[in-house]
Amino acid sequence: MFKKQWPAFLLAFVLPLLGVFWWWGGFATVDVSEVEAGPYRYAYLEYDGPLNNMRKTQRRALDEFNAARVPAGDTITVLFTDPRTDNGKVRAHVGYLLGETAPVPNGLKEGRIARRPVMRAQVRAVVLLAPSKAYQALATYLDAQRRAIVMPAVELYRPGGEAERIGTFTVEINR
Repeated sequence: MFKKQWPAFLLAFVLPLLGVFWWWGGFATVDVSEVEAGPYRYAYLEYDGPLNNMRKTQRRALDEFNAARVPAGDTITVLFTDPRTDNGKVRAHVGYLLGETAPVPNGLKEGRIARRPVMRAQVRAVVLLAPSKAYQALATYLDAQRRAIVMPAVELYRPGGEAERIGTFTVEINR
């Protein structure tokens, strides 16, 4: 019975799932390179907790930017601890890039990262899929050199401009 229905199963379930995965950037290639990056100026909230709850803090930071009528740049997260070593918990700065002369919105702190040599992984994908692709590519690249990912890591996400568009995710670690 299943032999007659497998083409319909493929058309109804498997192909649409593959199409969505492709649309979200699931098959996108990750560019890993050694570059100079920065400097960055950003406004942030401190975060200490599960990696999967960090988006709420990101949203609160954006609310502060909006209340102060300060334009928020790309999303920035500076991870100080590795979520693989503490059951998914991290200590991080969560916020947005800030123009050089822009005021820091009330309730947020100012952070700066100097220009420095980094290992960078960059991919165009949706924000929920991009980090796993970028970190995996970076880990593979470093494994070939008998090295590992070392914190802190700077994550930047530049949205595609529309809700349904994919953006560019970048992760940087010091060389």
